[in-house]
Amino acid sequence: MISGQSGWAAFGIIAVASLLFLAILHGVTMAIGHRIGRYNVVDVAWGLGFVGVAWLALILGPGDGLRRWLLAVLITVWGLRLSWHMYVKSAGKGEDPRYEELLSRGAGRDGESDPAGGHDLALVARKIFATQGISQWFVSLPIQVSAVVGPTHGVWFVVLVAGVALWVLGFGFEAVGDAQLRRFKADPANKGAIMDRGLWSWTRHPNYFGDSSMWWGLWLIAASSWPGVLTVLSPVAMTYFLVFATGARLLEQSMSKRPGYPEYQQRTSYFLPRPPRRTGSSVP
Repeated sequence: MISGQSGWAAFGIIAVASLLFLAILHGVTMAIGHRIGRYNVVDVAWGLGFVGVAWLALILGPGDGLRRWLLAVLITVWGLRLSWHMYVKSAGKGEDPRYEELLSRGAGRDGESDPAGGHDLALVARKIFATQGISQWFVSLPIQVSAVVGPTHGVWFVVLVAGVALWVLGFGFEAVGDAQLRRFKADPANKGAIMDRGLWSWTRHPNYFGDSSMWWGLWLIAASSWPGVLTVLSPVAMTYFLVFATGARLLEQSMSKRPGYPEYQQRTSYFLPRPPRRTGSSVP
């Protein structure tokens, strides 16, 4: 557990350092996005931000070394893979429809617009970069808290092992789903078709499901030593972002306009994996 004032002071240092790091990261990323004319570069910074927080926690945290290293390694593997995937996916392409929709809604409601035809930088900062930076800091609280608490004891090792297992499951879903989609899009014969094979036949968003599973696994690792369990709202928030905020829900709004996607929605689960249905009934 967090022991006395020194433990809370260490947590405060990690929390402030993480917030400053994320502010700098997103400030630089926003400048890059403004220069190249698209703000989906924030997706590249998403994984890198968590990697930075994990290493700050590893370096600055006085807590259990084994758990700090475990979290740092798992998050680094996930974060670097995700950031590289997002870089390759977006390189040389236009803005992500999710962010176009988000900024268009914001400009229409707030009356903020750029006379040059782009988006007002204050709107961009608030709607995309500040939102994601604050979200990263909050979601990473299990990492920050875990870095200042003592070792996992006794039966709580079962919780830690379960967390690692859930992380492995989630990482597999995300990495395999991304690889399957990348191969599908690389085949010219699939141009204009809807990806409904492999993991994509079990859930319309295997990458988002995998991401959510990983963060619940990381929370379980943190929860294996008190008071890590109290950071449960962090994986709840991550799941909300992935399902309803900037993830699956926004993507569905644009994808539903493509031919064949409504039928895909009818036979394939929205988020949680399940065998595909071959009937006309809807799948929530």
